[in-house]
Amino acid sequence: MSDQPTREEAIAAKRYTVMNLVRLAAVPAVVAGLAIAQGVLDLPYALGIVLAAGGLFTFFFVPALLAKRWKAGDRDER
Repeated sequence: MSDQPTREEAIAAKRYTVMNLVRLAAVPAVVAGLAIAQGVLDLPYALGIVLAAGGLFTFFFVPALLAKRWKAGDRDER
């Protein structure tokens, strides 16, 4: 038996990494947006709201959208 992952396992591992990197990148956007909205950073309030909302959307919905797209692509390959 080989310790090498199969092609499907390698693809799944890459996708899992991408989904977590997307979430990880969204967290600083939310924090920065909240800091702007609270006045900690001297930038326009609207920018803070947009950044926080965009970060929350990215954190919660983009990984699911990626998974759905990848699943549809996998079905097309068969």
